[in-house]
Amino acid sequence: MRVVIQRVSESNVKVDGEIKGQISKGLLILLGIEIEDNEQDMEWLLNKIVQLRIFDDKQGLMNLSISDIQGEFLVVSQFTLHASTKKGNRPSYIRAARPEFAEPMYELFVKKLKEKSNLKVQTGIFGAMMEVSLINDGPVTIIIDTKNRE
Repeated sequence: MRVVIQRVSESNVKVDGEIKGQISKGLLILLGIEIEDNEQDMEWLLNKIVQLRIFDDKQGLMNLSISDIQGEFLVVSQFTLHASTKKGNRPSYIRAARPEFAEPMYELFVKKLKEKSNLKVQTGIFGAMMEVSLINDGPVTIIIDTKNRE
């Protein structure tokens, strides 16, 4: 699994001009699921996200987690996170999981994120053409890949 996490002061996702998910202060998570991903990858990633200390404390230092600030999540599926640009100029998405595998994993990720965090979790619509809007707070953007645990 690969995620791009953006700390936001607000974010929303629209499908056909209609808002499907909207949050205020919290994290926008763009989630890409790879063909080799499993529930162990998901558990590791969820723990990392929920405990990630990227919100400012009273001294302006990034010492607080999303739980500490009672923030919100917006999770958007994005298979293009697994694009390979190794050859040529047209990206290959061969590493991205097919929808029949990726969609249940995405739904499980959202369910477990709600359970682990006890926070508001909004989503887009899996597989839909979406418009994502955000105000990046900081800006703070972090990329995490379960296949490259740094």
